[in-house]
Amino acid sequence: MSALAITLLYSPAPRQVRQWDLSLPVGSTVAEAIRASGVLLEFPELAEGRLSIGIWGRKTSLRQLLQQRDRLEIYRPLRVDPKIARRERFNKQGVKKSGLFAKKRAGAKAGY
Repeated sequence: MSALAITLLYSPAPRQVRQWDLSLPVGSTVAEAIRASGVLLEFPELAEGRLSIGIWGRKTSLRQLLQQRDRLEIYRPLRVDPKIARRERFNKQGVKKSGLFAKKRAGAKAGY
């Protein structure tokens, strides 16, 4: 086996996914795959900050060696803290329409 088949994915916006299928030499790192894909040229905003990357959903570093058929993912930063977003959704929906109280049988006690 002289080359690794790698897939690199990046989602620039919600419901948009760009995919690059790469063929790299054995012993290539994550940094080399990102450089070879050209993703930094297409999305220059990625080069400005520190990249958050993972392989098959597990965070990794730029020095990580790649394996055959790895799926390399570049993650966008969160715009809103998930805890704050959940709290705001809960406040907007109200107590009676969320959590344990969302589906109540007729005549049942609250929370059951």
